[in-house]
Amino acid sequence: MTKILMVCLGNICRSPLAEGILKAKLPKHFTVDSAGTSNYHIGDAPDRRSVAVAEVNGLDISNLRGRQFKVSDFDAFDLIYVMDDSNYKNVVKLARNDDDVAKVSMILNEVYPNENYNVPDPYYGGDKGFETVYNMLDEACTIIANKLTD
Repeated sequence: MTKILMVCLGNICRSPLAEGILKAKLPKHFTVDSAGTSNYHIGDAPDRRSVAVAEVNGLDISNLRGRQFKVSDFDAFDLIYVMDDSNYKNVVKLARNDDDVAKVSMILNEVYPNENYNVPDPYYGGDKGFETVYNMLDEACTIIANKLTD
């Protein structure tokens, strides 16, 4: 059983969306979770705008709660997808060895291999930013799901 972790800064905007999107695309025997590199929103529900854009697209992420990435996540997960270069640096800084680092990838590299594009943080933007982020993550998650189920 493959276990996938989605990581952003606060675990209330991008990574819960990615978690919800990928869960919907994979069979139930896969595990998908999300976390943030910061401790700003531990225990918080996703941002209302993430919940809204997910709902418009037929997903319910309202029950998710923010948590902080921890070193033991390297043991618990097979694949760790980060949303931007800052998240990548913060996660890799906690890596204990090359095997840990090898689990970490920029999520948009699934769409644009080796380009290291960031998923923009929509927190301070308007609702349109959440739609844009949803569409980016949906495209990446479709590719991930196809790779994992082929």
